[in-house]
Amino acid sequence: MPAGEPNGHPAAFSRASLALIIPLGLLAALLGVQMVTVLGTAATTAVPAALLVMALGALPWAVLHRFRCVHRQNLAQGAAAIATIAAGNTLLLPIGLPMALGRPDLVLPLFAGVVLALIVDLLLAWRLFATPAFPAEAAWPQGRAAAETLLAGQEGERRGVALLLGIAAGAVGAMYRVPMLAFGLAFLAPPWPLAAFAIGLLVRGHAPDLPSGWLPDLMRAQVPQGLLLGAALAAVAQLVVVALRRRAEARAVPPALALAFAAHLGIAVLLALAGGLASRLGPGMLLLFVAYAAIAAFVHLLACGLAAMHTGWLPALALAMIALTLGLLLGFPPAALCLVTAFTAATGPAFAALGQALATGRILREGTPPGFEQEGTRQQLRAALLAAAIAVLVVALAHAPLFAAGRIPPMDHVYAIAIRAGTAPDVFMRMLPWAIAGAALQLAGGPTRQLGLLFATGLMLLNPAAGWALLAGLACRELARRRLRSVTPEDLRAFAGGTIAGDALYGLYDSAWRLAAGRR
Repeated sequence: MPAGEPNGHPAAFSRASLALIIPLGLLAALLGVQMVTVLGTAATTAVPAALLVMALGALPWAVLHRFRCVHRQNLAQGAAAIATIAAGNTLLLPIGLPMALGRPDLVLPLFAGVVLALIVDLLLAWRLFATPAFPAEAAWPQGRAAAETLLAGQEGERRGVALLLGIAAGAVGAMYRVPMLAFGLAFLAPPWPLAAFAIGLLVRGHAPDLPSGWLPDLMRAQVPQGLLLGAALAAVAQLVVVALRRRAEARAVPPALALAFAAHLGIAVLLALAGGLASRLGPGMLLLFVAYAAIAAFVHLLACGLAAMHTGWLPALALAMIALTLGLLLGFPPAALCLVTAFTAATGPAFAALGQALATGRILREGTPPGFEQEGTRQQLRAALLAAAIAVLVVALAHAPLFAAGRIPPMDHVYAIAIRAGTAPDVFMRMLPWAIAGAALQLAGGPTRQLGLLFATGLMLLNPAAGWALLAGLACRELARRRLRSVTPEDLRAFAGGTIAGDALYGLYDSAWRLAAGRR
């Protein structure tokens, strides 16, 4: 049992836990709102929050004694990460799209829908974590990095030195624009998915440098979009097949997926009715909208969860753009496109954030009795729901003055331009062969490697430096395993967690500087 908690796992709603979770959650939610309006997306604050609560617990004041419990620290850092992602990516970004389109009447219906989507994300992540669909033993790199950070404060000098060396390397590398998150990730995740992701990053990043005619303009040819669409659909099918084949181990998976899809259908109906689509669309088109919105959001949620589980990156904005493109091809009017795009974009990020937090908790609770582990996951869900409530409150109070000041998330303007411009009728035909190829690659790699999904995610991101950093990290990991006999796997994981922490800390500093500059 943790120090200072003789009766079991700390409760999320105890006074000591609330004293950490509420102020940290408010700060994180405000930061998420700021990041998404200025920088375009909200990054996770799991590792910086872990360092903050670890530092609070290390202070010698008696009033902070209960903050030394690593499990209470985990509740707080997980809640902070969820509050950041929920406020920025799940809530504010989707409801900014109607404002960018000049349809403020759709903001409140969308807000109700995305709040429900946030709750479904969290409940489904809690239900599916540690099943064959989303195994606890998978990479979950952000969660593992947060765990290594917290463990370094509990387990002696050697692990702490490795963490500090990693933090220094991560901060220095980030200062020189080296993506140290990718470098550290290479020490924490299986090599096959990372290699596929790195190749995708490199192909996208260096395709324009090749001689003319070697490769087409990938985005204009709809290559990444098609590959990601096919791979995402194949990945969802693989999840269902795995769950059905392994019923003894995964009895909860098919019912959870069915309930989640039913919930998405219900939210789609709510959006259609509250958004006034029932009076503007015929019965057939209305039914098509409900079915399409539910399927797009459901696939988006699971694809984001799988990508985050293996790499820590989310293809959320890219998949939402694909949903918008297909909605244009189906002939939906602008209001329907606005609702389906925003609903799709809202699903997935919070699912991934709670998955990472649960992975942190699982690592920290290794060796504890089963009852303690089960209680820990329950308390993490309660902390996550409290963080979601904080995020909802912050966005409910902040969105009107932000939008009145013209501070709409930049990605919403991109979606709005695409909705107004429409799409060429041959887009689907250009996407179709690549969708087939993406599904084939995903099926060939199997559900554990996720080759199609991760290669396509890499192709969607213009970040070749991250691809090189991943390959360099994989090479260093193999070199350390073969040549440095005195270095243990625990040392490497602590160092990797430190590099991710250093990268996150410098990124937080850089974001704060840019936010301050934006206000000036």
